[in-house]
Amino acid sequence: MNLLSPEPGLVIWSTFAFLVLFFLLRKFAWNPILEAIKSREEKVAQSLEAAQKATEELKNMEALRAKMATEARQEKDMLLKEARAMKDKIVDEARQSAQVEAERIMANAKAQIEKDKADAVAELKQQVAKLSVEIAGRILAENLQTTNKQEELIEKYLKESSFN
Repeated sequence: MNLLSPEPGLVIWSTFAFLVLFFLLRKFAWNPILEAIKSREEKVAQSLEAAQKATEELKNMEALRAKMATEARQEKDMLLKEARAMKDKIVDEARQSAQVEAERIMANAKAQIEKDKADAVAELKQQVAKLSVEIAGRILAENLQTTNKQEELIEKYLKESSFN
């Protein structure tokens, strides 16, 4: 037997066995294998698509997180600015209120001082008037016996005194 030149019967039987095996494999195994490969291909494609979507979603989530962080910082800055403005406003209002209260107290004190001064002046005038009447009564009782002397004395006092 020569390996380089096979016998015709062996070639025929080998070809027949190959064709039978080929048809059997095609009928029973080829379609399920192709379907399994196609199914696997679809699963891989779906997985790649899902991974791509997940990557895009992750990028979107990262962008959203960055945007939210920026907005949060801006809101924090705005709240701090408003708090500072409110603090300044409250301090200014308190300062103005204290100033108004101080001015009111000063005005009341000045009014009280003026009133006390007026009362003191009035009391002083009253005492001066009493003393004047008392002194005048004593002087008149002793010195003025005649009408002539009375008129001279009245004229003299009127020239010396000035009325306020």
